[in-house]
Amino acid sequence: MTDVSRHGGRPSRPTPRVRLVDVAREAGLSKTTVSAALNGTGRLSADVREKARETARRMGYRPHPSARQLRTGRARLIGYVVGELADAPWTFLESPYFARLTSVTAATALERGYAMVLLPAGSLQSEWAELPLDAVVVADPVAEDRIVEDLLAARIPVFSDRSVEGRPGAHWVDVNVDAAVRASMDHLHEQGARRPALVAPDSTTQFHTAMFAAYHVWCAEHGVPERVVRAEAPGNGPVVRAVETALAGDPARGDERPDALFVVAEASPPLLLDAARRHGYQVPGDLLLVCVSEDATAAHTEPPVTTVSLRPREVAQAGVELLVAVLEHGRQEPSGTLVPTTLDVRASSVRHGQTAWTSRPPT
Repeated sequence: MTDVSRHGGRPSRPTPRVRLVDVAREAGLSKTTVSAALNGTGRLSADVREKARETARRMGYRPHPSARQLRTGRARLIGYVVGELADAPWTFLESPYFARLTSVTAATALERGYAMVLLPAGSLQSEWAELPLDAVVVADPVAEDRIVEDLLAARIPVFSDRSVEGRPGAHWVDVNVDAAVRASMDHLHEQGARRPALVAPDSTTQFHTAMFAAYHVWCAEHGVPERVVRAEAPGNGPVVRAVETALAGDPARGDERPDALFVVAEASPPLLLDAARRHGYQVPGDLLLVCVSEDATAAHTEPPVTTVSLRPREVAQAGVELLVAVLEHGRQEPSGTLVPTTLDVRASSVRHGQTAWTSRPPT
């Protein structure tokens, strides 16, 4: 914003930008030497390189973005949007999973020289079309997400989950959902659960679609009736209400109360334990509990809660590495990778007298 509060209401002139030649003069080096030092190129001694970088830092030198874009053909800006929460654009930052995924993506991208631009979920093309984005990360898009179509039509590389697999210009990083569901349900079954219930979001993302499919297959293989309750919206309130519905069963249909819960919808583990206690359950005596969660409180509740970690740090790092390979090394063909999940077994899912362990190998 232009400062008009001084100089009799006239706009003040912006502070002149420090130029590369100014840094070179101050450091007593040539402009070419300083440029090589700052770009990590050239055959320079460690002392010369450090002198140039320290002088540039002290003087507040920044490369001119327009000149850099003309030289490299890239603005080094990465868009980032969470497709699943289009009706509530910024609520993903309240989610431990998305908060960690977002922060690690931003930090890892910055280490590789890219700045991340947060875009609201449900962004229209008019809101990003004029931004010089080199690529866009679309985390958990819903089925037929419009922003994915618009970005690919605009020839902007998209980095997302496995729902974009095989599409020209699209690349993916995802977790092994089948293995995660099987490991969780096998663990509950081994601990004696025969009436497990699933609480999941009413969502069409790739993760949740694959999760429902894996749960259906597991139940069929083990002769276990499917018990599914969907949370009507994300957030602690709707998920806790769905958990309470699952815990109550359906007496009108002779539906016995569950003896285990696999909660895929993200919610606070302490609130889930409170809901179980309100309905007269003791965990793990009457009810085994496993949650898909990155919430650190899970390890400190009474009892500690078993969690499936989707490993957002590893997902983010793998995604940025893939992004760099595409943008800087010219990888053209669609590409992707699977990241294993981890089942961290704690007391909430272990029957008395059974053996507990802190972590199963990645699945």
